[in-house]
Amino acid sequence: MPLDRHMRTHTGERPFRCDQCDYSTAQKSNLDCHRMRHTGEKPYMCGECGYRTAYKSALDRHMRTHTGERPFRCDQCDYSTAQKSNLDCHRMRHTGEKPYMCGECGYRTADKSDLSRHMRTHMEGKYKCDQCDYFTGKKWVLDCHRLKHTRQVASPTSTCVGSVGTEQL
Repeated sequence: MPLDRHMRTHTGERPFRCDQCDYSTAQKSNLDCHRMRHTGEKPYMCGECGYRTAYKSALDRHMRTHTGERPFRCDQCDYSTAQKSNLDCHRMRHTGEKPYMCGECGYRTADKSDLSRHMRTHMEGKYKCDQCDYFTGKKWVLDCHRLKHTRQVASPTSTCVGSVGTEQL
């Protein structure tokens, strides 16, 4: 069987399909992990704090918060981190690469969260709540948000229900 599984890496065959969505994969073990997204099952638990997850790799990554292990090291300076994605972002500082770009003004950055923060500057003043600091790029979202201040509840047929997170209302 291992040869069959290996051959799928060349053929692209994905015979294992989820019966609840359009996910498919070349390995049954990947499908078993995927199914946990639908069931909510989280079999991996941290013995220190009780954190639970569906993925062993996520538990391994989480455990580094307790051990302080920082296995990912920059080969150009003394930077080290617990997560590979952080190292990938750090390396861009050495190369000067800035792959994330604002579509409105051309601002570029190496950090995706910096771009998200930057994008908010374009939203300021568009649709701002006159009773708090909340702002948004869509008028209907602001209208839904304003219900919070009037203590009105959105009706089940309202655009607000199901479209806006409760943290925004």
